[in-house]
Amino acid sequence: AGVDHLVSRYGKLNRGTVVQPAIELAKNGFEVSDRLQGMLNWRGKVFNDTARHTFLSGAVIKQAALADTLSRFAQGGAEDFYRGETAGRLVADMKRDGGLIREADLAAYRVIEREPVQFDYRGYHIISAPLPSSGGMTLAHIFGQLKHDDLKSMRQADRAHLLIESMKRAYHDRNAHLGDSDFVKIPDLLEAERLKALRVGIDMQRATPSAELGNSIEAIGAGTDTTHFSVIDDEGNMVSATLSINYGFGSGYVSPSTGILLNDEMDDFATRPGKANAYGLVQGAANAVAPGKRMLSSMTPTFVIGPKRTFIVGTPGGSRIISMVLLSSLGFMLDETAPADWVNAPRFHHQFLPDEVQHEEGAFTPEVTTELQKRGHVLKQMRDYGNMYAIVLDKETDKLTGLADRRGEGLILHTK
Repeated sequence: AGVDHLVSRYGKLNRGTVVQPAIELAKNGFEVSDRLQGMLNWRGKVFNDTARHTFLSGAVIKQAALADTLSRFAQGGAEDFYRGETAGRLVADMKRDGGLIREADLAAYRVIEREPVQFDYRGYHIISAPLPSSGGMTLAHIFGQLKHDDLKSMRQADRAHLLIESMKRAYHDRNAHLGDSDFVKIPDLLEAERLKALRVGIDMQRATPSAELGNSIEAIGAGTDTTHFSVIDDEGNMVSATLSINYGFGSGYVSPSTGILLNDEMDDFATRPGKANAYGLVQGAANAVAPGKRMLSSMTPTFVIGPKRTFIVGTPGGSRIISMVLLSSLGFMLDETAPADWVNAPRFHHQFLPDEVQHEEGAFTPEVTTELQKRGHVLKQMRDYGNMYAIVLDKETDKLTGLADRRGEGLILHTK
């Protein structure tokens, strides 16, 4: 539905032309990379023995059923997918294999286009995703707390401490209050005096325990597959797009007659308020499951527009997406390092619960690590995460610079 909507409302090409490369890829296949094999091994329990021994690095995966589905979509669009032959095939597979999706569920789906979140930060105008993606509001929340701080002149330990504490407070509000605004009333979390008070409450010499932030959500326990692309065309139209089936390989179920891999986006709801989801997020009733409701996500496709340059950025990464976009956007605005570092530098993250600073190797120097621990931060090193892609537009020269994350397999492409 999203592709159909974009093509019909904003596109120059017809649907068939847009979909044809995907049809060819599904029909002719693609080679399993080392990274994909690693993902297959990581999620090995959702694959049968044949798949585990067949999809090895260098093997070619062809998806004939998916190619047929995409061909029907090229002809019939969203009508076929949600109410036509493809819908019928998918529902038949669901009924046979114990799934819950029925004809009425598919027929009721609609695209909703919402106004993006927009705010200013120290001479830059930032545009990001609206609810039910929490990315834009949470990003605005953090930047709102930092509005009057000169990060550029701060010592590294002070800057890291302030960013961590600001993340902690923003994620507290995200987890407690945000959800689908068509179903729940969202309080004015971005009110200037409120954000100022939160910033005043940050002790620069002491980490605030999450439990002191008025938590009304009891953590019960802990219980990735997203894609991003950034594009700009010769007319200056910009796209920052993040698409997700949530966890690695989604639900792990492929509809045999359509070739469609179903997502597990239900995990982005607070399926039980107070219980952690797959990313460790503990959320409240505002994001509880309800019929017709759309789940909260962390996707944060973003434009950072400055007087001389524009930054188009986004990444996969579950609940850490917001902090990744925050750090890369600050890298762009502070301009202290080479552009490649804005997407490649080691990352750190705090999401209120669990009360720990998750970080990649090298995110902090030994000296900064010691200072953060003295202030009461609990540090937890993680494997590398995210797969960021960005574009920098120099408005004075019209020069474009593409930035690709060292952690992934994406490409920087220039086409005419």
